[in-house]
Amino acid sequence: MIGFYNYTVILTYLSLVSSVIGIFLACGLCGCEPRPTYAIICLMVSGLCDMFDGKIARTKKDRTEDEKKFGIQIDSLCDAICFGVLPAVIGYAVGLDHWIDVPVLVLFPLCAVIRLAYFNVTEESRQKKTADVRKVYEGLPVTSVSLILPLLYSFHKDIGDECFPAIYGGAMFIIAIAFITRVKVKKPGIKVMFGFVGVGVLEFIWLMYKTKH
Repeated sequence: MIGFYNYTVILTYLSLVSSVIGIFLACGLCGCEPRPTYAIICLMVSGLCDMFDGKIARTKKDRTEDEKKFGIQIDSLCDAICFGVLPAVIGYAVGLDHWIDVPVLVLFPLCAVIRLAYFNVTEESRQKKTADVRKVYEGLPVTSVSLILPLLYSFHKDIGDECFPAIYGGAMFIIAIAFITRVKVKKPGIKVMFGFVGVGVLEFIWLMYKTKH
């Protein structure tokens, strides 16, 4: 079979699987009602997988150049679906279903893909010059939506069904522009990453609480 299937890419594949399931849940899996709450949870799971896939990949010291390049490409391809397409589908599920909403639903994944493609180009060039780990990102990392949007969604009942789609759409627009803005974002260390995991756990608990009340 073509491709690579060692442990360095397993989390990346699991991230994609989670997001594809999330897309189906947001649209209404097997004829059921759309379940954006479950889709949001899938988004969070994808974010968790993506957070550590690079760390795990770098533990394999004998990776070939093809494996390294494949890792960069497959990570970005999966991220485009996980953090570009899935949030837009969730937006449609929560009420961004009018013609006026189409521009932001299209803009969000477009900006995510542009940001990811730009990262691929610059990362490949950087790795030819140095073996050091990247310390700074340009543009808001697309993975950040796995923390931002679940937090926003947890307040959808408080905001109300009539107003929430507009707020979600506004957040998508701002995030999309942040993807392609030349802002420097420091790459988080392992301690900060575990801090993000803690925030994600708290968000999950809060989301479940708000869903039941």
